[in-house]
Amino acid sequence: MSAPAINPEPAPLQGAQTVATDRSDRQVKIGSFADPPAPTECPTSFLEPIMTVLERASVCTLDCPDTCSLTVEVEGDRIVKVRGSDALPYTGGIICNKVGRYSTEFAHGANRLHWPLRRTGPRGSGRFERVGWDEALDEIHRRVTEVIERFGPQAVIPLNYSGPHGMLSMDSMSLRFFHRLGASQLYRRALCGGVRSEAWAGTYGPVPGIGPETAESAALNVVWGNNATVANLHLVRNIRAAMRKGGRLAVVDPLRTKIAQQADLHLALQPGTDVLLAFALAVELERLGAHNDAFIAEHVSGYEEFMTLARAWPPEKTSTECGVALADIRLLAGWMAAADPLVLAPGNGLERGRNGGSGIRAAIALPALLGKLGRHNGIVLGAGNAFPKTPAQLQRPDLIPPGTRTINILDVGRHLERDDLDPPLRAVFIYNHNPVVVHPDQNRIKAGLSREEIFYVGIEIAMTESMQYCDIVLPAASHFECDDLYASYGHHWLQRAEAAIPPVGEALPNTEIFRRLAARFSYIDACFRASDRELMDDAVDAADPRLHGRRGSEIPAGEAVRMTAPDGRPLALFDNVMPATPSGRIELASDALAERWGEVARLPGFRPRGGKFPLALISPSSASRISSTLLGRGGRPSDAPPLLMHPDNARARGLGDTRRVRVWNDRGSVILSLQVTDAVPPGVVASEKGAWLATSPTGQTISALVSADDRADLAQGACFNDTGVEVGPA
Repeated sequence: MSAPAINPEPAPLQGAQTVATDRSDRQVKIGSFADPPAPTECPTSFLEPIMTVLERASVCTLDCPDTCSLTVEVEGDRIVKVRGSDALPYTGGIICNKVGRYSTEFAHGANRLHWPLRRTGPRGSGRFERVGWDEALDEIHRRVTEVIERFGPQAVIPLNYSGPHGMLSMDSMSLRFFHRLGASQLYRRALCGGVRSEAWAGTYGPVPGIGPETAESAALNVVWGNNATVANLHLVRNIRAAMRKGGRLAVVDPLRTKIAQQADLHLALQPGTDVLLAFALAVELERLGAHNDAFIAEHVSGYEEFMTLARAWPPEKTSTECGVALADIRLLAGWMAAADPLVLAPGNGLERGRNGGSGIRAAIALPALLGKLGRHNGIVLGAGNAFPKTPAQLQRPDLIPPGTRTINILDVGRHLERDDLDPPLRAVFIYNHNPVVVHPDQNRIKAGLSREEIFYVGIEIAMTESMQYCDIVLPAASHFECDDLYASYGHHWLQRAEAAIPPVGEALPNTEIFRRLAARFSYIDACFRASDRELMDDAVDAADPRLHGRRGSEIPAGEAVRMTAPDGRPLALFDNVMPATPSGRIELASDALAERWGEVARLPGFRPRGGKFPLALISPSSASRISSTLLGRGGRPSDAPPLLMHPDNARARGLGDTRRVRVWNDRGSVILSLQVTDAVPPGVVASEKGAWLATSPTGQTISALVSADDRADLAQGACFNDTGVEVGPA
């Protein structure tokens, strides 16, 4: 695949300003020459090498709801700076520190993969030799063909998630390849996002809520389970604007995050009790006479069934179970009843536990009970439904052979370790994913990846700890090096980006890697030869009025297209969007969820935390990483995040002066520094997710402590924030 063209540099004129031309032919002032020096000075000392810097429009692909527009400064074939751009009005030229400070290292750092590699040492040793692309693809074809001949195609599986969030890089040509191959299907949403999506769709249907911009005008913003300062930066900017106008902010989160520190009210509840808090708020709102009976009668189903469950948890009882002051529950209910507009912004943290689906469903029911849904009131959720996506065209599920099995991503570690499937898994493609770091039950994953009888192919930008287990590693292009289309899961703007630099070394975009794999397997159908522009056109419905007659490939790079109603107004539930549930109403009791996940899922419910370990471990997002993508700290022995523990719990264990502690349960043991603080409530400990194994003396991180078998109440979701542990001196 040829490298993307870089505009030629204009020849500088002596004594004139140096300029660069970007793809829209916009001239950017970089610097100017000085007048010649006086004859007494060295006639050449004043001249420095002329640096011509080009600006390229780009988009951040990382797993974050903001999907920021970027300006990339390029010198030659290297990125020299990344900053925010104004192309996307929502992000408005502001980006997070980790992307702004570390994108150059991300693209050009020492850990970057430049060419295909073949393993020469033990798995996990990091010992490889360089090979050519043809040799690497030939070996993949030979080894996978051997697996298929012996075990059948379902012995092959993709193990991927959402490293890049471009619609092409995440899953387009790759799934076409695996579908045609007949590989086992992977159910990915259990790792993250599935619980939230199911809870939302079961209640409101596959529709968008309100855009995050509405937070700027809210009289009350409620941020629930959302570490927004780290993982939802521009929502925070809008909330701060609302607070400057006199609006209030309430935060519901076990951890006193930065946004919780800035809130007017912080409810630091015990993990997994969100559903009870929402029930108590519903009961208190009913006592206040704040339920909107007319709205409920017209638009809500299952109200009495929901409230019957909620009334079993009045604020007085809930206060004890949640660990939240009774006065704070009543205060928040009063604020919600009075606020107009009211904006609720749930985050990922809410779903990552045994009652995750119930917690989300009960929380997002509250605006419905109040009748506060519309142009200015509502819930910032379901943004991915704002776009006219056509996944069947992009990913071609029609190529899947009938009867092909589907495997939950959380079960892959067990299947690799135990061979408890027929046929067993014998060839695994790891891409867009770092399972060693992010999967629950880390030691099980490591054991599975260590098996010599399984053939592993890795496709990555950097030499991650998962790649070190692979037999063949293929270098992938970063989002700065390929074209892609970006539909956010946090706002309603569609963007397209072009490559800012050529691929580094011999790296290739994911789409091209799988085109070459398809060709090596003799898949000659036209869908395997589709260009990236054709894939963009397959990704969205050009006939949908939200695209104004443009194909995906025709969206200009450096612009953002807002998904709007036909009259041009922003999409907003109960303004120009209505529920898309089977009944067409808000379903507080969902037969659809019961059909998919069992009768117990018909209504929200509460399961108390069990187990023999007394402390609940939660794993918030980091300011230095996006999941396990390193943008700052997290990959060196000195980079381990601390363990936060309440003074009462530290005192009870005699840990007041202890600097390093061992955090353990039946699955593993991790050594971390201890930070005694009331930022977590009693009974809760916290340590940031995403740190690499190299940070830990035990070769394990907190993912080793998380069960892969415990599941949330919807979507078979992972329970990262529901992990029982004990802590003692290291």
